[in-house]
Amino acid sequence: MDGRGERGGRRGRPAASRGRGAVKAAARSSSPGRGRGRGAGGGPGDAAAAATLRGARRDGSAARRGPPARRGSVVRNLPAGPAAGGGEAPAAPRSRAAAAGAPAARRRAAVPDGTVVPPVAAASSSGGPRLREVLSRLSLGRQDVSEASGLVNQVVSQLIQAIRSQEGSFGSIERLGAGSYYEHVKISEPNEFDIMLVMPVSRLQLDECDDTGAYYYLTFKRTPKEKHLFKFLDEDGKLSAFKMLQALRNIIKREVKNIKNAEVTVKRRKAGSPAITLQIKNPPAEISVDIILTLEVQQSWPPSTQDGLKIEQWLGRKVRGEFRNKSLHLVAKQNKKEKVLRGNTWRLSFSHIEKAMLNNHGSSKTCCESDGPKCCRKGCLKLLKYLLEQLKMKYTKQLEKICSYHVKTAFFHSCVMWPNDTDWHLGDLDHCFQKYLGYFLDCLQKSELPHFFIPRYNLLSLEDKASSDFLSRQINYQLNNRFPIFQERY
Repeated sequence: MDGRGERGGRRGRPAASRGRGAVKAAARSSSPGRGRGRGAGGGPGDAAAAATLRGARRDGSAARRGPPARRGSVVRNLPAGPAAGGGEAPAAPRSRAAAAGAPAARRRAAVPDGTVVPPVAAASSSGGPRLREVLSRLSLGRQDVSEASGLVNQVVSQLIQAIRSQEGSFGSIERLGAGSYYEHVKISEPNEFDIMLVMPVSRLQLDECDDTGAYYYLTFKRTPKEKHLFKFLDEDGKLSAFKMLQALRNIIKREVKNIKNAEVTVKRRKAGSPAITLQIKNPPAEISVDIILTLEVQQSWPPSTQDGLKIEQWLGRKVRGEFRNKSLHLVAKQNKKEKVLRGNTWRLSFSHIEKAMLNNHGSSKTCCESDGPKCCRKGCLKLLKYLLEQLKMKYTKQLEKICSYHVKTAFFHSCVMWPNDTDWHLGDLDHCFQKYLGYFLDCLQKSELPHFFIPRYNLLSLEDKASSDFLSRQINYQLNNRFPIFQERY
């Protein structure tokens, strides 16, 4: 996980089932759209990241964008919350006539490495769940979100106050919401939150510890002004992720005993995890909050990221440059490839950039705004997240190596392959989901999914091929049988 997160947005009425002709007619109508909710709060980087996308124009966007998408019925967005590089997209924007005339099973699209996505068999529209109906069920209840986020905010605020008061070690931390809740793609229940505690540090020397380009040893280039960090150095002068996490965990374990308005416990440490996980009782359920220690360094991104974030055709060259000028984030994540696990490795994190891309995801600045055309990008992501979630509940052991970050990474690559808002027209949810699913299946079958920011880092290594093959078979079964798992409950 690179960071998980929060939610927001607006809720509309789920579209009723209808035939192709009715869909076309609805798409031609011009019902006024509703505004998209945006998460408030989070951390100091949230507003800046969002402003980057809102304020930047795509180079030559007018020439590339094509006609604005026609409006259809509005998909439910999430209620407002608090608050691996692929190649360039070769697929040309398809016309509406072509989309209607060509069977979905025959459509192909180029993927980042230049190969072709295999055709995905179209599921019959009779007998199976309508994707839009499934999507409407995934919307979070406003009352549930309000109660859950309010409780989390109270607990986290008290913890941060206590952490900052501890003799300067973590006195400069700032809160940053990350992951699906804050990206407004959380599904089903508001029961998981990710909070990054961002700690600014002086310039660091980054030394790669393997060939992925994602994991690093950290040392100080010169004597740091943060003298309190000396106690977190190991015998080789490397900044110890284990020591810093342990110190933070001890502060949190002491402080949760002083929380009066909620029953909070700290879960046992999971080996190699960058998170300190809290369990908050919220009858009849529980809320899980991952606290993630994050170092923020004001220096250039490392060379391994140079060919990643290929968003020029999607969000624009200017936006890419502004993203790459943002601070570098590293989380305390153990590299499991090391022969001796010493707890002194850190992993690059791009949660702040991912959040900005998802919350401002259109090739045009008005996509999904109150006065702009609506797209189905987030709807497709939520559907595939839900499909994986259901399959993981059913086949926990077989799919333990697969996580929602794989789905999210494939989504970003899909946005690059199909960069225009018209490629994700709201009325084309079924077709758009199938082409996104087709690309993900191709990645599983090849055991190759490049990290969106670090292209040489393959998130589906051959060591995990059994999980990839199993998931590929299960998704194909679901696809060919009209997604029966969408009707099941666990």
